Amino acid sequence: MSAQQTTTTAPGIGQRFWKWLPDHVDKRIRLFAWLSFIAEVTIIGTGGAVRLTGSGLGCPTWPLCTAESLVPTPGIDEGIHSLIEFGNRLMTGVVGLIALAVWILVLKIRRERRDLYVLSVVVVGGVAAQAIVGGITVLTGLNPFIVGFHYVSSLALVCVTAAFLVRMSQPAGPRALLVPRWHAVLVHVTSLAMALTIAFGVLTTGAGPHSGDADAGRNGFNAEVLEHVHAWPGYALFALTIALVVAGWRARAAAPALLRWTFILLAVEFVQIAVGLYQARNGLPELAVGVHMVLAALAAATMTTVVLQLKAPVAAMADKAPAHS
Repeated sequence: MSAQQTTTTAPGIGQRFWKWLPDHVDKRIRLFAWLSFIAEVTIIGTGGAVRLTGSGLGCPTWPLCTAESLVPTPGIDEGIHSLIEFGNRLMTGVVGLIALAVWILVLKIRRERRDLYVLSVVVVGGVAAQAIVGGITVLTGLNPFIVGFHYVSSLALVCVTAAFLVRMSQPAGPRALLVPRWHAVLVHVTSLAMALTIAFGVLTTGAGPHSGDADAGRNGFNAEVLEHVHAWPGYALFALTIALVVAGWRARAAAPALLRWTFILLAVEFVQIAVGLYQARNGLPELAVGVHMVLAALAAATMTTVVLQLKAPVAAMADKAPAHS
């Protein structure tokens, strides 16, 4: 092929690809947005499996699994632990590829849907940063504070992908509050209670027995005291959510989706409290702790959805407004 043919063909491929990209939120964007959310939740589960099975240093180096190999080798001393840790590393690659696909799919609509484009960029950047934090976690011998930050960062990405799901189902444009100001303030206070509950939960786990490796250190706090401190904002969160359900019922005509998601939030919190009580009374069984970690991510994603349901696009509100003669 001549140089002239090459230069003619390459732009043609680029132009066809650009034409193929969505010019609105279509089923391709919706599919990969959901895959991105599911992948972010899944990697919290696989990360929990790494810690709860004591596989945190199954691959003792980073970015390689061992000093000589990218992948676990048959002779590695850690055995099954190396496979579990390497599997979690592979999951990071899957999460990154899906996040990259979402970013590419919204490139063409980045001006009309700047909100979706910014969220996709945050996820791509966050996944890259998470890979580096994961490496630091290994290189510091599973420092409990780094491990805790790694979890919180993953949970934040779950919330960002949840926000993408909400916003892609709504038209672009300015947004207006659907409920009274006090109702919005109550929602934000509830989200603060959730943030405190998660933060103390991370500290509690960092003081508990599930360090990820027998030789990994703990954060030095009293785990039994932290269990109670972790529970206090948790119960406050549940009480505040009940208040939100009552407020949402009063505003159901203006914001039916807000009420629906507040009920879902209450249900997730109820299950989360039940699992928390079970694990605390039964010696922190690994499976229950893992479920508790994943439920915390789902609760945070649901809380994000509730916050985003406080407002609606002005254009959509105008379309629903009754006509006056």
